[in-house]
Amino acid sequence: MSPRKAAALREGGGEVSLRDHLIATAVRLIATHGTAGLTVRAIAREARVADGVLYNHFADKEELLALALHAHVRAAEAGLGEPLWRAGEGTVEGNLRAYIRYGLALHIAILPAFAGLGNQPKVLARFQELPNPLAGGLGLRAGLAAYLGEEQRLGRVAAGASPDAAATMIVGACHELILPRLLFGGTALTADQVPAGFADDLVTVALTGIGPRTTGDD
Repeated sequence: MSPRKAAALREGGGEVSLRDHLIATAVRLIATHGTAGLTVRAIAREARVADGVLYNHFADKEELLALALHAHVRAAEAGLGEPLWRAGEGTVEGNLRAYIRYGLALHIAILPAFAGLGNQPKVLARFQELPNPLAGGLGLRAGLAAYLGEEQRLGRVAAGASPDAAATMIVGACHELILPRLLFGGTALTADQVPAGFADDLVTVALTGIGPRTTGDD
């Protein structure tokens, strides 16, 4: 296959900039092979361009990988469809269960792409400089805290509760279930390996706490 050197390409009946083509190519490679060990040569070969073309559109490989990671995360979130929880609709308990299932599915989809990047701090630094790709720019934790804050204003969450603390606990639990397997060389978690009752137990703790019940609670 001969290299493509044009600044724009024809794909799917429309014109795509070479920069976008390279990002999309890197996204495909990340989705199938992960980010660790991904080389400029592999991206260029898949994109059918000369190796040096990448440096005409990106400052370095790290910028391209960071942009591709960002696009990969956004695509994974879009693939899960619209969130099923809205303040004032359904029940807070049911909405939190739906959020946890959604959060776990999202973590399972995106975290393997970050495995092995510990030795590529420049990629992670570039990624952190980009807008948060999740929850409309808020991120998962802040997005959940915002939802709980709305429920609190509606009187469906206790006035003295901390939406930020609850969101940190719930998102942190999702991280804890998945991250250690990746950080310590294990295989990625799959949906069928999520412990039975994980969402139910987490929601119960979030809504009722762990303190002893008093007589007035019965």
